[in-house]
Amino acid sequence: MTTEQTQTLLAMAVVLGMFVLLVLPSVIGIVHDRRIDRQIREAQERDAVRTQKSSSRSTVPSTATWYAEGRRSKKLVNS
Repeated sequence: MTTEQTQTLLAMAVVLGMFVLLVLPSVIGIVHDRRIDRQIREAQERDAVRTQKSSSRSTVPSTATWYAEGRRSKKLVNS
């Protein structure tokens, strides 16, 4: 290998190293964002499963709901 080839190889290695140093923070950020997105998606799926389980029970309206419905119907009749 001649001196010129050695210098060229060294210059290419330096350029490649600088490229890696410039791109590495972006790659780390992308990986971090994807991990957070995956965690959010998993949490939403867990919440969806929990709400499906809790909504499978029959619910009875509260007294306040019956009272409000009765008052609404009286207003419509009186008008």
